[in-house]
Amino acid sequence: MIRAILFDLDGVLTDTSEFHYLGWKRLADELGLPFDRQKNEALRGVSRRESLLILLDGRPATEQEMNEWMERKNRYYMEYVSKMTPQNLLPGALELLKELHQAGYKVAIVSSSKNTPLVLERLQIGEWLDTVVDGNAAARSKPAPDLFLLAAERLGVEPAECLVIEDAEAGIAAGKAAGMRTLGLGPIERVSSADYHLPDLNGVSLQRLRELVPDL
Repeated sequence: MIRAILFDLDGVLTDTSEFHYLGWKRLADELGLPFDRQKNEALRGVSRRESLLILLDGRPATEQEMNEWMERKNRYYMEYVSKMTPQNLLPGALELLKELHQAGYKVAIVSSSKNTPLVLERLQIGEWLDTVVDGNAAARSKPAPDLFLLAAERLGVEPAECLVIEDAEAGIAAGKAAGMRTLGLGPIERVSSADYHLPDLNGVSLQRLRELVPDL
């Protein structure tokens, strides 16, 4: 039986994925690197450093330069995040979190982003969560399974008792590598390897999830 629901944050519960795109686009323009929304798809769900490497696409850079560029991009991103409110939750997200919590499921946020604590503070959803695992953890980032396995350990459940809800292929791969079932949100081509699919969480109730996912 599924006892825990593990949510990615960016692009699943809130649209901070757009803020990441705008931050990387601004940096890319400053560095004279080609970057658009299509190329941004490869950055979904991966760490800041891996995102920069994808952006550079083989362009040589010193460690000092990379650290400065990552910090610069993060400053741009934080400018957007600092203006967030609970209104930035995506449709259906808060209702589903509340329903899962009240039904007795363990609920976690599992994100590669180191900015997760600030985003959650701005969204004000902490009371509906049992644990948060983010990019500040001493663990490999997605697509490695480490963050999801750490979340299961903190929740006191087995990996097979977890359902991962993700909008990025890296996150789906991480959930599968952890031995968990996966629900992909968004275009089917983006999360084609997920066990189950939905366009988004808008109007998705616990009953709808139970119709889709066996043993929930």
